[in-house]
Amino acid sequence: MSSEYAKQLGAKLRAIRTQQGLSLHGVEEKSQGRWKAVVVGSYERGDRAVTVQRLAELADFYGVPVQELLPGTTPGGAAEPPPKLVLDLERLAHVPPEKAGPLQRYAATIQSQRGDYNGKVLSIRQDDLRTLAVIYDQSPSVLTEQLISWGVLDADARRAVSHDEL
Repeated sequence: MSSEYAKQLGAKLRAIRTQQGLSLHGVEEKSQGRWKAVVVGSYERGDRAVTVQRLAELADFYGVPVQELLPGTTPGGAAEPPPKLVLDLERLAHVPPEKAGPLQRYAATIQSQRGDYNGKVLSIRQDDLRTLAVIYDQSPSVLTEQLISWGVLDADARRAVSHDEL
């Protein structure tokens, strides 16, 4: 692996970790020691080569597809990535339970699994939205519109759904 490629890979790893609000020690704690801070840091600096297997495991830990971590996966960087799906948990708390109950339970489960109790926002994946759409018996795009109307999702989420349905 070239040192330039390793640095680009490391930059992507760092970006994903920081987007999730994790420090290097936070990664070690959240993974219960499976991912040592010093090792992840050396991957991020490009000082240490990461095997494909370890990269796949790290992507799984972060909850992102492996291709999100690979440098040069967008042609010349021209393609704009879909926006992140971020639930506004404060607004969700004000939606009547008969409407938002399944979403509140789903969000609480994700928070519990991640140990993420900031209570303000929660990032979800495209797969989470598809699962919620099944629970609500709606298409992902219809559910997205509903969540936007409740103020739980930002209007940019439309682009994430339309990108996913391509």
